[in-house]
Amino acid sequence: MMHGPVADRAEAASAAPGGTPVAAFERALSVCNNVIVASAALALISACVILSYSVLGRALFQMANYWQDEAAVFLLVGATFMTSAYVQSQRGHVSIEAFVGLLSPRANRVRLWLVDVASFAFCTFFAWKSWTLAHEAYVDGQVSSSMWSPPLAIPYVLMAFGMSLLCVQLLLQIITPIVDGARR
Repeated sequence: MMHGPVADRAEAASAAPGGTPVAAFERALSVCNNVIVASAALALISACVILSYSVLGRALFQMANYWQDEAAVFLLVGATFMTSAYVQSQRGHVSIEAFVGLLSPRANRVRLWLVDVASFAFCTFFAWKSWTLAHEAYVDGQVSSSMWSPPLAIPYVLMAFGMSLLCVQLLLQIITPIVDGARR
């Protein structure tokens, strides 16, 4: 292995001290994330079924597919963005770990904290712009350009809500070491 050990998933999942409001909020977000992950799994299965139906319908029966592709894309967008907070809670997002083996455990904690702060800044901006986009799509009644014409507010709200949850997860990961440090 090119780098040293990364923090254990179980350790990362329960980072806040047990009786604090931060820990309670972390547990609530964890429950929310688990429900979302189960729903996203169903969305992915649904997208697979819809796309398979579309391919078979086109190939065997020359059926038109005016809604299947967009429905699958909406499901995939929702599953992708809505599960981002769960993935972050497991530290599963792509990260550059070239320095992990070179830095001390304390320096790695600082590095992770700084990455969380930078990620939070970017994701907060992304979430804000996503909510703006969703609002504009809803107010203007924007629909897709297909024959089915579903409202574009649907995928935009899923994107905005998922990014907002990711911001909450990142904020928890930012304040947990501060709260933990203040208790010592």
